[in-house]
Amino acid sequence: MVGLDHDRVNPMVNLRTAALHLPIRQDTQFMLKAGIVGLPNVGKSSLFNALTAQGAPSENYPFCTVDPNIGTVEVPDPRLDRIHDLVASRQKIPTVVQFVDIAGLVKGASEGEGLGNKFLGNIREVDAIVHVLRCFDDPDVTHVLGEVDPLRDREVVNAELALADLDAVETRMEKTVRRARSGEREAQDEHALLERLQEQLGRGHPVRALDLTDRETKILRGFQLLTAKPVLYLGNVAESDLPQGENEWTRRVSEVLAEEEQDAHLVTLCSAIESELAELDPADRNEFLGDLGISEPGLHRLIRGTYRLLGLLTFFTAGEKESRAWTVRRGALAPEAAGTIHSDFERGFIRAETIGFEEFEGLGSLKAAREEGRIRSEGKEYLVRDGDIMLFRFNV
Repeated sequence: MVGLDHDRVNPMVNLRTAALHLPIRQDTQFMLKAGIVGLPNVGKSSLFNALTAQGAPSENYPFCTVDPNIGTVEVPDPRLDRIHDLVASRQKIPTVVQFVDIAGLVKGASEGEGLGNKFLGNIREVDAIVHVLRCFDDPDVTHVLGEVDPLRDREVVNAELALADLDAVETRMEKTVRRARSGEREAQDEHALLERLQEQLGRGHPVRALDLTDRETKILRGFQLLTAKPVLYLGNVAESDLPQGENEWTRRVSEVLAEEEQDAHLVTLCSAIESELAELDPADRNEFLGDLGISEPGLHRLIRGTYRLLGLLTFFTAGEKESRAWTVRRGALAPEAAGTIHSDFERGFIRAETIGFEEFEGLGSLKAAREEGRIRSEGKEYLVRDGDIMLFRFNV
């Protein structure tokens, strides 16, 4: 069972031949791009180094990262490993997340302080934000604002992003008001939304906290506002805080997030330990984790958390050639999932032969699943589920 058709559904078209000659289009595969942000010296570049092993500079001084470092990271998924083993595919291809290490922000960035303009320009290009908060004390690692205080740091970064958005909103309002007064319906809708955004940002609150209509959400997409982007908070803790990864600072941050950003989540890890783990081979890494009392690297939780931040899910294709993970947004129907492999799969979609991962694992093979009649035939209205193993039949 693979993601390509193997049958002759239409006697005029050999779909097996057609499928084998269709290259997978890389531009159809969704790739989440997450920006790692925070004040200088909170552990952003060390985290990026551990994530990508690309050796981004991480010396102990502000603005060490000037240009954004970009790295593509595999999304760890034990289900893909298991599918690969059971199907005995020649190749295993995971889905990926792209992380961008962005220069440290300082107070006044919205007015160009530090590397503010460069920072804000880089962050506008990402889909989601990983906001790193320093939750450890170390006299050998300076803090740009003096004492360690992750809540204060969070407020500084969020305030600068809100001020930058407010400036963008007010500039756009000046351009929209004349069109709105002339009676242009789209301009009136846009101006009404801009007024709501101005009020929200003027209070220092992020745009993502607003309850918007579908129409407002569609208009908002064109604004590229920083505070509209989903955020995952990362608490960088000391090695002594492991394995729980908690301390007084992380507990305070969690309490404030519960009150002010109910949809926000805090993931904790020790970037120093993660950097050490990244340099070990798998066997030594597992032994090191065992000594720390940790079941998996904290980076795995971060990557999965970032992957889920935009409401994404994973489906799989599997066969002799390869087992592969694919990304679609939650709520995607079967033809859209087919389109992530190739646009022709979506255009000529007929049906999807599907089985859930847990059911497949219980049966032990795709052959057994077919013999037991457990592979379902789903049509165009099928809502893709996380963990589905799918074969798409199409005709073009």
